[in-house]
Amino acid sequence: MTGREPVTVLGIETSCDDTAAAVVRGTDIVSSVVSSQVDLHARYGGVVPELAGRAHLELLTAVVGDALDQAGLGRRRPRIAAVAATVGPGLIGSLLVGMSEAKALSLAWDVPFVAVNHLEGHLFAALLDHAEVRWPVVVLLVSGGHTMLVSMEGPGRYRRLGATVDDAAGEAFDKVARFLGLGYPGGPAIERVARDGDPTAFSFPRAMLDEGLDLSFSGLKTAVVRTVERHPEAANEDVAASFQAAVVEVLVAKATRAAQSIGAAGICLAGGVAANGPLRGALEEACAELGIPAYLPSRAMCTDNAAMIGAAGAWQLLHLGPSRLDVAADPALALPLLAEARATG
Repeated sequence: MTGREPVTVLGIETSCDDTAAAVVRGTDIVSSVVSSQVDLHARYGGVVPELAGRAHLELLTAVVGDALDQAGLGRRRPRIAAVAATVGPGLIGSLLVGMSEAKALSLAWDVPFVAVNHLEGHLFAALLDHAEVRWPVVVLLVSGGHTMLVSMEGPGRYRRLGATVDDAAGEAFDKVARFLGLGYPGGPAIERVARDGDPTAFSFPRAMLDEGLDLSFSGLKTAVVRTVERHPEAANEDVAASFQAAVVEVLVAKATRAAQSIGAAGICLAGGVAANGPLRGALEEACAELGIPAYLPSRAMCTDNAAMIGAAGAWQLLHLGPSRLDVAADPALALPLLAEARATG
């Protein structure tokens, strides 16, 4: 991927509610540990930022130790080239915990610190499972906070093709699941219930389906609420299946249109919603029709993890150098695009 000797990096990810650490060598995962906070936040129907930050404080040091132990590196002065951590986007309290630990470790071990963009980390996730990726590819990044289509011409070379104009796909899943009383997180809950439902029971809108590459899910969410209000007898299974079918159809249609528009050599999925079974199946079918591969990350690499942060950090260290220790967390950090200047802080 880099044309240079791969380096070993400790990655740390605490952008939201997963406390994660991993050791990677280039794009090879040596170890990966994720401590989920789902049970902590489930009672509230979503992530509580203050609780997430406190949980990271309690969990992170042990998670980092486990990742180092599993990699056989030891905890005192591990043989690594750098410590990489997510600096944004994400919850400010959560980001600060991971960044602070990463900077402290870089000083204690006398190795560079690398500040990694969480969205760029997701773009590297598919590379951890598919080293054979050919460029350019379209990356469909779908998560609770972001939904966008990116032309990836290679590591570090990105162009945004389209994005949601309102709700992210994952946010829509969470809100619909909460409305239906299915619990949190919404994506797995919707998928589980939808297996017993009829995806044609309700004809929910496919907003902007034939309009460019931008997406919209706010109207779909509202349509679900209005439909259930008019049909209180509707089975959750049918509502969930019909809602999921609408989301999947739009995502796949936009991704394939984007691929055709740039002559992509393949389509990658990334982000938490990339773990959705119907979406993965539909994208594979669409790519087969186009005659291009679908690069699907393993489900473990779809959700927030530190292996993708380590991989992005390893590439950044070799090609852009280390980051300054005074780099600040940025909850609204944007994906670095080719039209924008890149800086390491």
